[in-house]
Amino acid sequence: MIIFRYLARQIFQVMSAVTLILMVVVMISRFLGYLGQAVAGEISSDILLRLMIFRLPEFLLVIVPFALFLAILLAFGRMYSENEMTVLSACGYSQKRVALSTIISASFLSIVMGLLSLQIAPMGLQYTERLLESQDELTELDLIVAGQFQRFDGGLRTTYAESISSSVAGRLLNNTFVTWRRVNDGSNEQSLRVILSDTARPVIDEETGRRFMLLEKGVLYEGIPGQANYLVTQFDEQAILMPEPERATELVLEKSLPTQMLWNSTLPAYQAELQWRLSVILLIPILTLIAVPMSRVEPRKGRFSKLLPASLLYAIYYVTLQMAMTLLEDEVVPIAIGLWWVHAIFLSLGLFLLFAPRLRRPPKKLKRGALT
Repeated sequence: MIIFRYLARQIFQVMSAVTLILMVVVMISRFLGYLGQAVAGEISSDILLRLMIFRLPEFLLVIVPFALFLAILLAFGRMYSENEMTVLSACGYSQKRVALSTIISASFLSIVMGLLSLQIAPMGLQYTERLLESQDELTELDLIVAGQFQRFDGGLRTTYAESISSSVAGRLLNNTFVTWRRVNDGSNEQSLRVILSDTARPVIDEETGRRFMLLEKGVLYEGIPGQANYLVTQFDEQAILMPEPERATELVLEKSLPTQMLWNSTLPAYQAELQWRLSVILLIPILTLIAVPMSRVEPRKGRFSKLLPASLLYAIYYVTLQMAMTLLEDEVVPIAIGLWWVHAIFLSLGLFLLFAPRLRRPPKKLKRGALT
């Protein structure tokens, strides 16, 4: 029991550190993507933190199995390089017993990953999709970022605000610049309108419910680019009609559907998603079975010598699962076979590495008289 706790502590300490490092990298990468969308005016910057929290379980499903795989290689590789495994083997604690102890420790992690994969991650994706769909109901006034030129309405309109403040009516844009193009009726010429105003704020027509951008105390320039006959108009108030938001549609993404709905369905796409969620649970013991014999290092080799081939092996495993999932969705592979053949291949590889006898070259016979 002492050895079991020692091995588990060595693995999970390293796994926690690797998970934290990989999580920081993934979160920063994903956050920069959402931040780019916010700067471009596609989503509001107010939802960035919530988006990252809702996507966290999905990220963990990919990171944790890989982190466990690397943790076993690093922890046991250190024990081999410092001859701790040699001492355990001399005391009767064979590699097979080490593998059994490690799989038992990893089984607790499989339960947590199963909860994430079957329940928590789909719920997080549901909230993410609803949050992103709610952004379709926002106008450009809600998406404007101070100091940024942002395009709206398919690139026909560009809006800029020097600063943004709050008012009773909502957001108040200060020192606003708005320009938009439109094709004149009966010709291919495009007219250009440019408005400079002190402030801009949202207003809603109580009768029709239509939303407008109300610009106050500004100047309107209108004309055809390349021609000198521009019309200049000063105004106290000028309203611009905002396009109607797209209505949110019902969620149809398989990744965000409840597991119970997938379980009761016979659609190949739904079954592919269900088998993918179950595959996350199977990844833990299979990767553990592969990692234990792979962690063995020769005395003169460093404990990091197996990281590159292990990373390539995990990448092959993951990509093959994705390919099998695509084949199942396209009905190329029957549902009964699904993704299970991939797990069978790598399970066989793990058993082979663990139980196959090590091939050793027979010692060379010394020729008679070689030592004389």
